[in-house]
Amino acid sequence: MPQPHEASANAVERFVIAPARRAPSVVAVIDGATGRQWTRTEMADGVRRAAALLSTSGVMAEQRVMLIMADTPSFLWFFWGAMWIGAVPVPVSTMLTTKDYQFLLADSRATAVVISPAFTATALAATEGQPHLHHVFVDDVPLADVPGADPANIGNPFPAVPDDIAFWLYTSGTTGFPKAGRHRHADIGFCTDAYASGVLEMGPADRVYSVAKLFFAYGLGNSGFFPAGLDATVVLNPGRPVPSEVAEHVRMYRPTLFFGVPTFYAALLNADLPVDTFSSVRLAVSAGEPLPGDLHRRFRERFGVEVLDGIGTTEIAHIFVSNRPGRSRPNSSGTPVEGYEIQLRDGEGNVVPDGESGDLWVAGESVTVGYWNRTELNRRVLQGRFMATGDEYIRNEDGSYTYLGRTDDMLKVGGIWVSPNEVEATIMELDDVALAAVVGAPDPDGNIKPRAFVVAARPDVDPAALAPAVQAHVKARLAPFKYPRWVEVVSELPTTATGKIKRYVLREVPMDGRGHRPH
Repeated sequence: MPQPHEASANAVERFVIAPARRAPSVVAVIDGATGRQWTRTEMADGVRRAAALLSTSGVMAEQRVMLIMADTPSFLWFFWGAMWIGAVPVPVSTMLTTKDYQFLLADSRATAVVISPAFTATALAATEGQPHLHHVFVDDVPLADVPGADPANIGNPFPAVPDDIAFWLYTSGTTGFPKAGRHRHADIGFCTDAYASGVLEMGPADRVYSVAKLFFAYGLGNSGFFPAGLDATVVLNPGRPVPSEVAEHVRMYRPTLFFGVPTFYAALLNADLPVDTFSSVRLAVSAGEPLPGDLHRRFRERFGVEVLDGIGTTEIAHIFVSNRPGRSRPNSSGTPVEGYEIQLRDGEGNVVPDGESGDLWVAGESVTVGYWNRTELNRRVLQGRFMATGDEYIRNEDGSYTYLGRTDDMLKVGGIWVSPNEVEATIMELDDVALAAVVGAPDPDGNIKPRAFVVAARPDVDPAALAPAVQAHVKARLAPFKYPRWVEVVSELPTTATGKIKRYVLREVPMDGRGHRPH
């Protein structure tokens, strides 16, 4: 291994080189599908080979390298390998269409793209006619067998400064068009120390398993930064997460930290899993969307594991408000992670008092330096140290924060604001409901009212009976104006690759006579 380059703030120094020097033979990564293991020395060698391949192919510092890759060691090799030479890795979702990849390649002006074999059908077609794209790599051969991937051809990591751009992440597009948030080398260590170390106390004794994939912020921290920076071991699942398969991995590899999203926790609860499935897990984490209090309670009662809900965004790189072990509060995102400052502001930019809802603004070292080529948006959401997240929150008396919905998801019903999240959490209290999403829809007079889409928990649930049951339950639990005027029982909800519900898609579903609409 080369010695660390003291003048460089390149994240590769801390997250690749230093771990290999400290504990060269310790297992860094396990492939959950095959059981194969890689030591820290082997991981560092893979990173150097990826860096050598990119460099000898002509990729230069500050050029973008798009990654359309499964959760395998190769993803990590090319992610860190691009940074090694000063280039900028851009992980993107593996669940997109050719048209989506065409946009992302054009928007990012990526010079190179690395594609896992499973995604060539959609991704390779997108590479045609891209004027900035000069190098297309398909990850179908071991790097040791690839000409040009000789680690002897690469020197010390690029001498980055903390403010150099390290990687980009595109938003998942819950509100429509994706945009690239840019993150610095300094952000990686900050997130690792603030959350993984400060909240989870992750360390060498931990094994990490993340349902969330490496291609977006939550999964990238869970499986990429955190274990590498804190000497833990990560178990990767290259396939699409399926409850039975994930449960098998958990029983086989015995992770101590488990990361998921609310929809997957619901799927695990609805699967017929043994109660000791998560016996090795000391803490579970949920992010991506608010975790309904009922899911929090049911998971703990069923499997004996506390789930820490938190909020993080692509723009902040990971979780910045979180519950704490032993002190998690249902239906709450928790309290600010050390190093982050939170403000709730009204429409005029004034900070609101406790107990009043406001737009969530956050300041902290990992806040994006800005979206790529989105000047108007940057001026609107970035103000001084603070960034507008687009989330509506309320601060409770104990200092915790409760999510009310996206700023653009909040509904004004009869002149009163209604939180879709509150209605969804209430619907989820019903045993016959697996998932719920609430959006606004116009009544015959054009006034906006809540409209619910629900997924039944079991095949034997009668849709005709479930719809009025949902309405009756919400009426009994919340103020009458909050109940959904329409309830549609559907087989599934449209979600992004990160598991977030695409509410903008639901808003466009026509009122075609389905559902339960009392007069």
